Amino acid sequence: MAASGSIIAFDFGTRSIGVAIGQQVTCTARPLTAFKARDGVPDWQQIEKSLNEWRPDTVVVGLPLDIDGSEQPLTTRARKFANRLHGRFGVQIVLHDECLSTVEARADLFERGGYRALEKGNVDAWSAVIILESWLEQFSE
Repeated sequence: MAASGSIIAFDFGTRSIGVAIGQQVTCTARPLTAFKARDGVPDWQQIEKSLNEWRPDTVVVGLPLDIDGSEQPLTTRARKFANRLHGRFGVQIVLHDECLSTVEARADLFERGGYRALEKGNVDAWSAVIILESWLEQFSE
């Protein structure tokens, strides 16, 4: 089980939701998995299992914004997902700008393992790592 200070991050998508776990103490994160979603709706039992296993202090949900900071249609859906997480499980939610996290994730994974590493679930879980580490950086300054 995770020690105090653990954080779970979700990279929300309509077909897949990436998940990462991290520690505020070390300001590091690692990919866990990607859950399949149907039109943005995950298997809530899988989400609950992860939350029960890791018992995070905080849950970070990536907020898809355009480069100029404006909202897009997926932004509203990510907010709804975050609200449902809070409502169902009572977890503390933080929304964090995820601009370009998928682009960065794809580049990192390709560098590590070439095209084979670019499987959709890998990209989504690695995007969650980037979102979480970006959020953690504000505490290391």
